[in-house]
Amino acid sequence: MRHAPDYALTDLDAVRELVRENPWATLVSHVPGRGLVASHYPVLVDDAGDGFSIVSHVGRPDEALHELGAHEVMVVVSGPSGYVSPGWYDVSPAVPTWNFVVAHLYGTPELLSDDENLAVLDRLVTHFEAPLPNPFLMHRSLENTAYAERIVHGTVGFRLPVARFEAKQKLSQDKPAAVVDRIVAALCAPGPYENPALAGRMDTIRQREEREER
Repeated sequence: MRHAPDYALTDLDAVRELVRENPWATLVSHVPGRGLVASHYPVLVDDAGDGFSIVSHVGRPDEALHELGAHEVMVVVSGPSGYVSPGWYDVSPAVPTWNFVVAHLYGTPELLSDDENLAVLDRLVTHFEAPLPNPFLMHRSLENTAYAERIVHGTVGFRLPVARFEAKQKLSQDKPAAVVDRIVAALCAPGPYENPALAGRMDTIRQREEREER
């Protein structure tokens, strides 16, 4: 990740929240003799232990492709992102840019037992089903529980203790408040680059920085 101290996101709680809000992640490994391997899975923050860990699973044979547990991996989690037109700045000169939030999490995965993996699968299902009016939970019936216990053998669960992370949020923090206001308004307006999620993130960060400056 390009070194840019002005955009560095170093707050651990903020990175945890980024993962919670954006659980679809990219798992990247460098496997000797094979090179880079990438897979994509949902992840959850593991609140059970000390420190910062995430939990998830991979479908077989991805655990073999990654040699999961044998070496360090990188998990990439991305938040809101989008194009920012220089025409929104109302200043000159100006150039286009791309605003984004992203974190790279590094660590060596710990493989889970089938029982632990089943518990993680249950947490994943509960997490994503909970907002629905009629959640389809993994243990909603004995039949569904039995089915989950059969298919769990087709996955490999893991816990990743995060040994270190690099995170960045580039959200026009270097621009005057009036320019940020115009960018946020443009992202909220109907059009090809309408992006309320990015606008909301920018607005939240701007308000936080304003409070800190007081």
